[in-house]
Amino acid sequence: MKEIPFYKPLIDELEFTYINEVLEGGKPSKIDQFETNVVKFLGAKHAVATYYGTAAMHLAMCAIDIKRGDKFICSVNSAPTTAEVVRHFDAEPIFVDINSDDFNIDITKLEQTLAKEAHKKLKGIFVSHVAGQPSDMDPIYELAKKYNVKIIDDAISAFGASYKGKKIGALDSAVTCFRFSPQLRYNIAGCGIMVMNDTELYERARLLINHALISNGWDKFGNLGYIYDVVDIGVKYDIHEVNAAFVLAQLVKMDKIINRQKKIAAAYNEAFKNSRNIRTPIAKRDHIYTQYIIKIDKNRDKFAKDLKEAGIFTALHYIPMHLLSYYKTKYGLRVNNFPTALSNYQQILSLPIYAAMSDDDVEYVCDTVKKIAEHHV
Repeated sequence: MKEIPFYKPLIDELEFTYINEVLEGGKPSKIDQFETNVVKFLGAKHAVATYYGTAAMHLAMCAIDIKRGDKFICSVNSAPTTAEVVRHFDAEPIFVDINSDDFNIDITKLEQTLAKEAHKKLKGIFVSHVAGQPSDMDPIYELAKKYNVKIIDDAISAFGASYKGKKIGALDSAVTCFRFSPQLRYNIAGCGIMVMNDTELYERARLLINHALISNGWDKFGNLGYIYDVVDIGVKYDIHEVNAAFVLAQLVKMDKIINRQKKIAAAYNEAFKNSRNIRTPIAKRDHIYTQYIIKIDKNRDKFAKDLKEAGIFTALHYIPMHLLSYYKTKYGLRVNNFPTALSNYQQILSLPIYAAMSDDDVEYVCDTVKKIAEHHV
């Protein structure tokens, strides 16, 4: 039986070349090169690489100086990391329901929440870009300006996506946080990266990323200078050179990766357009298909089980926050508090989609999904 994992990275000789350069020494820093290339790719002013995507989010919150008791709005349909980093400051996540078609935050409900929660303790909004399709940002920026709150982009699935011709990361958000190799628990290598246009925020993030240490200099091996000082409460989130080498190679191939994902999505769309019990993704804006999320009309879990038995692994993007035990208990949330997210969750299923998939892999997924859909009850 053929086996299709949910995700694996596209690796070729470039990763080996860059990693060997790090191990051999004597080459310019791959971290510096990666950050510089990200800025060029996105059209942003500044970038700070972290060892993982959650670290980028947490560092962003540190940089904008979130305090205990502050409030931050999050889509109820996002990775647990968004609310998690808010809670690390003993601040409160405020959840908002979503659109049923693109799974992103519902702007009408966002405005209602902003009006209800308007207070000096309300500091910002995490805007998630689900599956590689950006949220509708213009009205969100208008609301942020009206209510004087900051926007942080949860763009862990949207590196390379564009909104009205500009890359996510080059817009008007205070900070945008990305993650490389986002699907894996046991990454070969990976990183997060935060980008921003605000130089003051950038300098603060750069200070905090390494224990808020200042020194009279670092040698070429990264050793701390003879005299140093600590000027704030920092973190240790900087990326390693080997990881930077790996993700730099991934970045070089990013256009190829995105084009392949779009090609696979087009094949899926064509294959499933007349399938019983399946609804394909709705692309309202530029969609890079980091995930390919279908809707199953009924009995989604049985559909996923049948796929797994056929060797095809799937995932959920996402289980709504208010159904997760910690948040449900902490804030007394009820199952029906966010009806659109709940309805979507009962139907959604993410299929494998990544550049390392062969045409045979794609054909196998298409044939298997159609076969299961035809007999699904």
